[in-house]
Amino acid sequence: MIPAYTNFGGKIHGGILLSLMDKVAYVCASKHAGNYCVTVSVDNVNFIAPVEVGDLVSLKASVNYVGSTSLVVGIRVIAENVQHGTVKHTNTCYFTMVAKDSEGVKAQVPPLILEQPDDIRRFASALRRRTLRSNVSKRMQDFKTDFEVNDEVRDFIADQRCEINLVD
Repeated sequence: MIPAYTNFGGKIHGGILLSLMDKVAYVCASKHAGNYCVTVSVDNVNFIAPVEVGDLVSLKASVNYVGSTSLVVGIRVIAENVQHGTVKHTNTCYFTMVAKDSEGVKAQVPPLILEQPDDIRRFASALRRRTLRSNVSKRMQDFKTDFEVNDEVRDFIADQRCEINLVD
């Protein structure tokens, strides 16, 4: 990584890493799908350790799950300090991609062949994340739709760093 990629703290900017991951997800998904793929969402973007200027960064990607037109690509980011020989895992995240045909219409993707126990674990984990995300989305939509400031809400946020000061 080069100095131009740094943030104000002197570390490689997270946006640079996200851009690289998006490109790798595109290549991985498109190779499996045999079609152009677009990013639909990114899950679990957690920066575990910083990437330093001069680190050699490797991105390892795999298709972990396929639906009829969508794919989940898992990406693991590794940073290596070649001078000291140290290697660290800096990030793992999951990109949901959708395959598109030459007309821009969603395209069917081939099934995923699971050959190893890790392949099965990754597939099941992706399916679990999908189910959990769907449940959370529905619950949050219900919360937003039914929201009103009441005693339950006041109690819920009472020990947080905020003050309620409603203005009419």
